[in-house]
Amino acid sequence: MAVVKRDPSEAAAYRAGGLALLMALGVILAALAFEHIGGYVPCPLCLQQRYAYYAGIPLLFLALALVSAEERRWAALLLFLVALAFLANAGLGVYQAGAEWGYWPGPDTCGGGQAITGNAGNLLEKLATTQVVRCDEAQWRFAGLSFAGWNAVLSMVIFATALNAAFASAIRR
Repeated sequence: MAVVKRDPSEAAAYRAGGLALLMALGVILAALAFEHIGGYVPCPLCLQQRYAYYAGIPLLFLALALVSAEERRWAALLLFLVALAFLANAGLGVYQAGAEWGYWPGPDTCGGGQAITGNAGNLLEKLATTQVVRCDEAQWRFAGLSFAGWNAVLSMVIFATALNAAFASAIRR
């Protein structure tokens, strides 16, 4: 039986990339659980903050496959792109959290909820049952942070982990 000796930086890249993938999966599953089980309706800005997860999860999976296939440069590039996406996502979370705390105004277009459709006859009924969700009001807080605040913190952790994986994948020994 032949023993294949692996480069330690490859194992580090795989571990860090796998950790970033698990964290991203955990965060988006928690967000979906809060929405569908907990009944918290996301605002448009909250939905935008999910884009990094929806793009990052499959890209992280692909990057792990590339690390395993010893295509380390392509893996490093994907991991770096994922890291940048989560850095931008953290900025979006800080922006929304700051608007919730009143440090700056939120976006003018933030006041979503359900779309009001149908005929004019049931317009008043639709208005009475429409739930308006504002981007500048926190629906929930834990340890002083709202959903947006926690997203900013967790996105920074995923950013750092994916960046670590990218550097580990790029190192050639």
